[in-house]
Amino acid sequence: MKNVIWGLQVAAIWSSLLLTVCTAHDSGLHLKVVGKPNPYNLRHNKRGNIIGSSTLSNSGDVSYYANITLGGASFSVLIDTGSSDLWVAGSIPSAKETGKNSGVDYAIGSVRGPVKLANLNFTGYIVNDQAYLEVTPDKTNPEGLGLIGLGPNKGSNVFNAVGSSAGAAVVDRIFRQNTSTPNFISVLLGRYDDPTDTFPGDITVGDILQGYEKITSQTKLEVTQVSVLESGAQHWQTLIDENGILGPDGQPIALTTVVAKTANGNRLTAVFDTGFTLTQVPKSLSDAVYGRIPGAQFVNRSDVGAIWEVPCDKEVNMTFIFAGQKIPVHPLDTSIDLNVTNASGDKVCLGSYQPISTAVDTNYDIILGMSFLRNVYILINYGDFVDGTSNTANPYIQLLATTDPAEGHQDFVNVRLGGKDDANWQLLPPSSKGSPPKSDSQFVRGIKYYWPIIAGVGGFLVLVILISCLCVRRRKTGARPFWRGKKSYRPLHDPAPVGMQPLGHDGVPRQSVSDYRNPWDSRY
Repeated sequence: MKNVIWGLQVAAIWSSLLLTVCTAHDSGLHLKVVGKPNPYNLRHNKRGNIIGSSTLSNSGDVSYYANITLGGASFSVLIDTGSSDLWVAGSIPSAKETGKNSGVDYAIGSVRGPVKLANLNFTGYIVNDQAYLEVTPDKTNPEGLGLIGLGPNKGSNVFNAVGSSAGAAVVDRIFRQNTSTPNFISVLLGRYDDPTDTFPGDITVGDILQGYEKITSQTKLEVTQVSVLESGAQHWQTLIDENGILGPDGQPIALTTVVAKTANGNRLTAVFDTGFTLTQVPKSLSDAVYGRIPGAQFVNRSDVGAIWEVPCDKEVNMTFIFAGQKIPVHPLDTSIDLNVTNASGDKVCLGSYQPISTAVDTNYDIILGMSFLRNVYILINYGDFVDGTSNTANPYIQLLATTDPAEGHQDFVNVRLGGKDDANWQLLPPSSKGSPPKSDSQFVRGIKYYWPIIAGVGGFLVLVILISCLCVRRRKTGARPFWRGKKSYRPLHDPAPVGMQPLGHDGVPRQSVSDYRNPWDSRY
């Protein structure tokens, strides 16, 4: 979703891309995905804030890429569950023309180009004449890179442009031509600086990773659906339990949803999106997680926007609960070390659960990005979301927790504390109200989002009313306008009048806007 706010500069929050090493598994049904810092400092505006003025070169974080073959050419494509279209930067001589054009708008940035057809090899599956966007290479999208959207086909712009099943998304095409393949994908993301585990990443189609078979026995989380009129906004999203987010003190964080379908306010809607590095959350949640950490400060950085700066040696823990299942978050995923400093020049880490920065959206409350997804093995069953299918089971999501809190603590000690377990600090006391503030209501978020426009229009109306009143008074009394002085004479003994100051107009200060985000992503 494009987000344009008067008076604000649009800037990307980051992001460095990572070159991946992808090798096919023997079954030919899944890919190994390995991330590492990108030596080329490439930028990909898939995700971003609407606050700030420059990008953040994120050489210490990860994005997850897999190799595909399209029309005989190899491309490294970002794995993105938050969007639904395939695009690559570069031309493919053997591609077929469709005569159609389309594009995708992300939180920051967009891609445009002709829709073409070429044979695709993805996770060992061959898809003939797969529809994709051909993007002209530039500094933002260098040749040989691209993105593969794994979201619901309902959100595919290419599908809408083609107007038939020939333009369906990649996974939909695989499921339709391989009817014996189970209609699910699974994703496992690794952690770059984890000293205990290696840094694998895997994506599968219709296959379960060895050693993670328990995923099939986990509770099936219902995919909450948006209205038919907003089908393009459909994402892989579900409900978090009531009081289902535990803060650093182990206690539930009080939050209220903005989603009308869950207007009781007790359960939040969360989107699972591999395209976001920083998880996007309501500000009240971010405040509750980081606000009681000694030395933490909430700032509006020019490089990343509104975010919490946290001392890197402070271990921050939190837990999510889905259908009674607790998902602990690794402390290396609650704050991220990008080797940045604060305004005083001291090194700080950044809170990985950032105040939501996508445009005001009432279909979800939270976007669970990489900082959450590195803590689960996720299975997404497409159900009847597959193009051309009907009378099948509803789509669902299953999560298998992969983080052991004790191991996570030791990892934090080894990485951030140099191996010395010196956790002799305590959380600051809670606010005087006794609990974190509730998240803004939908109405309040809307007011904040459009405040610059409201203030400008309001100021203009006040000025018009003031001038109108002066004109009416002049017509009734015959008085001259104040700017031309008084018509009558004044007695000599009266003091001289003070010089009239010209009318002033108070400028409306620019206001930071936290939208999803955004954010976002895919096209939030």
